[in-house]
Amino acid sequence: MLLLSLPPAASLAQTPTPTPTSTAPPPRTQVVLLGTGNPSADPDRSGPSVAIVVNDASYIVDCGPGVVRRASAAFRKGVAGLAVPKLKTAFITHLHSDHTLGYPDLIFTPWVLGRKEPLEVFGPSGLKAMTDHLLLAYSEDIDIRTNGLEHGNRTGYKVNAHEIKPGVVYKDENVTVKAFLVHHGSWREAYGYRFETPDKVIVLSGDCAPSPSVIENCDGCDVLVHEVYTQLGYDESKEDWRKYITNFHTSTKELAELATKAKPKLLVLYHQMFFGGAKDTEEGLLQEMRQHYTGKVVSAHDLDVY
Repeated sequence: MLLLSLPPAASLAQTPTPTPTSTAPPPRTQVVLLGTGNPSADPDRSGPSVAIVVNDASYIVDCGPGVVRRASAAFRKGVAGLAVPKLKTAFITHLHSDHTLGYPDLIFTPWVLGRKEPLEVFGPSGLKAMTDHLLLAYSEDIDIRTNGLEHGNRTGYKVNAHEIKPGVVYKDENVTVKAFLVHHGSWREAYGYRFETPDKVIVLSGDCAPSPSVIENCDGCDVLVHEVYTQLGYDESKEDWRKYITNFHTSTKELAELATKAKPKLLVLYHQMFFGGAKDTEEGLLQEMRQHYTGKVVSAHDLDVY
């Protein structure tokens, strides 16, 4: 809860305007890696989250732990579309905890800091139930902030949760967003997303084993953001863990084969998984990829912008 000695919520939202690092205008579409992590508690990688920013409007895909603070950090680095009160549209790939632990953060923090519009969220079956339970869990907080001395607005904490099916799920003047099913182990619904903007096509895999739908929806796209684990990590894993990762995730060799068919102009690795101990490294990950893939590939870090 805010202390009475602090400025009111509206003024808290007024963070300093970022100083441009060059005179050249930023590209119309920016792909911002807010979090490149996974369930591991890596302090250098927040939970999985990607922002597509178009004409200073932001569209968040997944909301792992730390999502709002990472957005604020990107804003301070010059991504104006990620000012906290502007975080009002999100897409969820699936309901695994590492992709949704930041969901209440995305609901409430921008509201406390000045957002007046309800949050619009799109995702799989079960999203509405999750949303209803979160709003109930924070009902006392909502009551204190709206009826107490903070005088918070009564609209910005609300959520319009849309449970989607494959196809176009969202469209405005900046983006057309298409959802497509991917295979993620025993999840009944897990989605990837294709964003078409005025100057780019971006495809995000979410978490998945190799899925032909990713190839179909990329098909020469500008940026493919895809999860990955190392072959070394697989080789060093026990048999029961191997069974899990091959059903839920994509190896470097499998991703190289997939990307060769999908032909993205840039392949961005995120949700990187290292199961092989200290010798299982990011450098080794990239070496494995380049053994089988000749296209342009990078291993992303939090706050990278493409």
